Amino acid sequence: MEDWPDLIVIGCSGQSPDAVGGEKIRQSKVMSPPSKEHPMSTPALVVIDLQNDYFEGGAFPLWNAEPTLAAVEKAIRMARAKGLPVVFVQHVAQGPAPFFNPGTPGVKLHDRIDALVDSSPVVTKQHADAFEATGLHDTLQGQGADELIVCGMMTQNCVTHTAISRRADDYRKVTVLKDASTTVSEILHLIALSGLANRVNLAAVDETFA
Repeated sequence: MEDWPDLIVIGCSGQSPDAVGGEKIRQSKVMSPPSKEHPMSTPALVVIDLQNDYFEGGAFPLWNAEPTLAAVEKAIRMARAKGLPVVFVQHVAQGPAPFFNPGTPGVKLHDRIDALVDSSPVVTKQHADAFEATGLHDTLQGQGADELIVCGMMTQNCVTHTAISRRADDYRKVTVLKDASTTVSEILHLIALSGLANRVNLAAVDETFA
């Protein structure tokens, strides 16, 4: 801990300083500790792969998809209520794939998410890391974002790889919304969150946007 100078009095015990050679009280400059305040941050909400194939009737339906959808909708509304930017990410497969094939109904954003896009940017990706070979970073910079709040599908894959991307290191803080993300099973979701716990901040929607 750094010591900060206190008032220094020059004199003799029992005598006023004026009586000692006419010397006056001298006071060193009292320094204040450095400010711990940081400039205001601008988090951006990144919504990953809320697409039809991950829901009932799609090619690869996930565990807990409907409650996760509702939590993502809530996160979007809460972020916008605070004036925070929201960026949507959509995966489009390269050639024939088990799901998210170009031109299929399954590759489209879920209708309830599509209805919330409005004028927000939608970034198309082809890799688990949403920063890889996309304009996501430039889009976020254009929105003035210096923190990331990540949610979506799947927890252990695109959510994780985006949250711990090398490009994500450029941001002051990364938060994964644990109740607004999901994957193929509860146990895999929990394992993925456990693996992320020492790399990023984990939080629920309500506490993040409180």
